[in-house]
Amino acid sequence: MFGEYINNTEDPKKYELWVPKIKAYRERLQEGVKPEYSLPDYSLPSEEELERGIDARALAAKCLTGEEIEITSSSATDLVQRMATGQLTAVEVLKAFAKTATVAHQLTNCAMELFIDEGMKRAEELDAYFAEHGETVGPLHGLPVSMKEHYAFKGKIAHAGYVGKLDNVSDEDLAIVRDLYNLGAVFYVRTTEPQMLMHLCSNNNITGKCRNPCNTLLTPGGSSSGEGAIAAMNGSAFGIGSDIGGSIRGPAAFCGVWGLRPTTKRISLAGVANPYDDQSPDVVYPTLGPIGRSADDLALCMKAVIDQNPWEKDPLVLPIPWKDVPEPEPKKLKIAICYDDGFVRPTPPVLRALKTAKSKFEAAGVEVVEWKPLDVQKIVYTCYVAYNFDQNYGQKARLALSGEPVVHLSQKHLSFGLGDGAVSGLEVQRLVNIRDKYRCIYMDKMNEMGIDYILTPAYVSVAAKPETITYWGYTCLWNILDFPNVSFPSGLSVLLEDRVDKSFKPRNEVEEYEYSLYTGPDDFVNAPIGLQLTGRRYTDESVIQAAKVLAEVMQDELTVTQRAVL
Repeated sequence: MFGEYINNTEDPKKYELWVPKIKAYRERLQEGVKPEYSLPDYSLPSEEELERGIDARALAAKCLTGEEIEITSSSATDLVQRMATGQLTAVEVLKAFAKTATVAHQLTNCAMELFIDEGMKRAEELDAYFAEHGETVGPLHGLPVSMKEHYAFKGKIAHAGYVGKLDNVSDEDLAIVRDLYNLGAVFYVRTTEPQMLMHLCSNNNITGKCRNPCNTLLTPGGSSSGEGAIAAMNGSAFGIGSDIGGSIRGPAAFCGVWGLRPTTKRISLAGVANPYDDQSPDVVYPTLGPIGRSADDLALCMKAVIDQNPWEKDPLVLPIPWKDVPEPEPKKLKIAICYDDGFVRPTPPVLRALKTAKSKFEAAGVEVVEWKPLDVQKIVYTCYVAYNFDQNYGQKARLALSGEPVVHLSQKHLSFGLGDGAVSGLEVQRLVNIRDKYRCIYMDKMNEMGIDYILTPAYVSVAAKPETITYWGYTCLWNILDFPNVSFPSGLSVLLEDRVDKSFKPRNEVEEYEYSLYTGPDDFVNAPIGLQLTGRRYTDESVIQAAKVLAEVMQDELTVTQRAVL
């Protein structure tokens, strides 16, 4: 799974020249922490307390008013309806989210830029428009939307976690930024990511690591690290992340929220800063998608953006309109559950969640079968080779700009596949052939089994401790196959009964390492257990609706269909 990587980009003398720029960046971030929205210093936990692990969500709730909690805990779908009928103003909504986002940042380090004054000006303009015209600007009117840092905002830095890109000021807005703005969104925060964007964690040399709000001892996942954290803290109505190996689904699962990795080429990537600026990443293609607090909010975001016909402005986007899909009845669903991908077995809490899912699904009338792994190790290795098929040229060139230290998980990612090893043009074509062959094999298997969806873990375990995760197989498998996925909260978290299985015998070194990261329930208090639902390519709408129904079943809530019967 791993090749040779030579750390030849670090240059301490060159890096020293960039340290003042890092300091200035951090100072600007701190200036964005407005006193009227922040926790007072005496209420802030110490670094030692955060390292031991606290529930940042519970602490944040103590500093919010009842009205602020009511607004920020409401779904985006509900908020836009209330603003459209004049029950709430955009300014009222932004004030509540600005406070929550600021406190979230103080406790988790989830932001890379806070620009609340700009957001407030926008909210005031939206309220003035509504007062004059009696209607909203668009379907996202007044919604506070967070964005991952590496998206281009005109006049703002987009560094993608590279110190050497701290001078990279964008000339224009990213396509999706323009679309969301025109739809009525309010921007006020940009969230953190790891160095190089290629970790299921959050550490970088600019702002450091982000913490998991559920337990600050743990990672929030990555690379959409800040998006997972701010969503769990109710600090944005929804946010936009990106995913080429699990970067939406990992943070969503680890932080107990919702995330969609859409099928590729449904949303424009124009203006996204990434490690592959100098070459096409088309073997494994990245995609943008929403992270939020409900299935309905994922659908709201996707419909609003795709209804803008992005293919008319970006020829790389496929002209596939968003379809309005009803919720399926549980008794009409047939799904397969994967309990083990055949290479790295899930840990006890994740296995418990999968078994609970089976029991509850069947009780609700869902037909459940077992999914057997299909050459997962081979496909994941193909994906790992594809990530670094340029001999790490793109990532190393950007690291070398500043000579910055290469953090542990960056070094690990740079060793994926063949590491620095050469991949010929013929071998790249072989990677594509393997990818396309297995897309057909997986589709054929789903057809043979007569299943609609596959339920799997989003990772082998719950959120790990920082700078540890190296196996992406449960998510990156679907990136290279390009089947859409929704990561959703199971409603379960780690319990005392989730002891380490002492009888476990690892099948390989990767499994031995990843399995060992879960050391028992005491270190993983409050860690949510997220699951991942996968469907067929370009059925993103249906996957969201199915995940909504299955999550409601798991959490013992009545689905729309069941309520209608009653």
